[in-house]
Amino acid sequence: MSLDHAATKPHERLAAALTDDMAAVNAMIAARMASEHAPRIPEVTAHLVNAGGKRLRPMLTLAAARLCGYDGPYHIHLAATVEFIHTATLLHDDVVDESDKRRGRPTANLLWDNTSSVLVGDYLFARSFQLMVETGNLRVLDILANAAATIAEGEVLQMTAARNTRTTEDTYLKVVRGKTAALFSAATQVGGVIAAAPEDQVAALFAYGDALGIAFQIVDDLLDWQGDAGIGKNTGDDFREGKMTLPVIRAIAAGDEGERAFWVRTLEKRSQEAADLDHARDLLARHGTLDSTRADALMWAAQAKASLDALPDAPIRTMLADLADYVVARLV
Repeated sequence: MSLDHAATKPHERLAAALTDDMAAVNAMIAARMASEHAPRIPEVTAHLVNAGGKRLRPMLTLAAARLCGYDGPYHIHLAATVEFIHTATLLHDDVVDESDKRRGRPTANLLWDNTSSVLVGDYLFARSFQLMVETGNLRVLDILANAAATIAEGEVLQMTAARNTRTTEDTYLKVVRGKTAALFSAATQVGGVIAAAPEDQVAALFAYGDALGIAFQIVDDLLDWQGDAGIGKNTGDDFREGKMTLPVIRAIAAGDEGERAFWVRTLEKRSQEAADLDHARDLLARHGTLDSTRADALMWAAQAKASLDALPDAPIRTMLADLADYVVARLV
């Protein structure tokens, strides 16, 4: 049976094409998250790692390396590195956001405590740097270290922008590029670098990951308004937490004084009543900001696909293009 018929979703087809590599990545993750002296580390890590995530970011690293003809061992190290960085940020995010649900399951900070989540996240960051060093590639270390710093910077920027109804679209994009797109673009870029691909291909892989990551986060922000509990988070969480996402930023900009007073009360002052979430949805619909935000997501997905033109024509490239479409198809 062909890969196209074996699985219907692009990320599933990509996983099928990378089966052996992903098995090696999973084995490396299991080995490196072990701790001889602190059994809570693998307990907390396994709770999140084994929660059914798609492993999208490490798959992007593997796909990029294979697309550029790499036949060495270190794409496995880099894919595991990317997953450890991602898992560490999720552990920290859930503490910062005081979340109680992740991928449809109770968060680690809820099951254990905030201290365990923070310290295990720190441990995974340290493990990720050990894996980077083992590749012996200084440029790879530079890219992933910069990504880790950018992710933290994006989270801090989001924290300062939250509950600030004067937040601009430019600030929103900086937050998205920091907290989400930075790891996508690093994941794809290091795959090309480890394969010693030509610079135009490395640049194309970066551009693909950047645009894909932006589209991915915009869609996530939209799903918070129009999704359901099946996506693994509580619908309306961003509103309750006062997060300034693109639909809200645009609704505030388009609204009158009475509407702005509503947003100031609910987001800045965190004074929310039972009917406020529905009223917020009505305001987004009135100004068409969900539709305009969806158009932005589609635009970024199209940019991601266009970036692939500089890369070798191969089945994996087609899967990466289909993945960009799938990211925004979640909105249908």
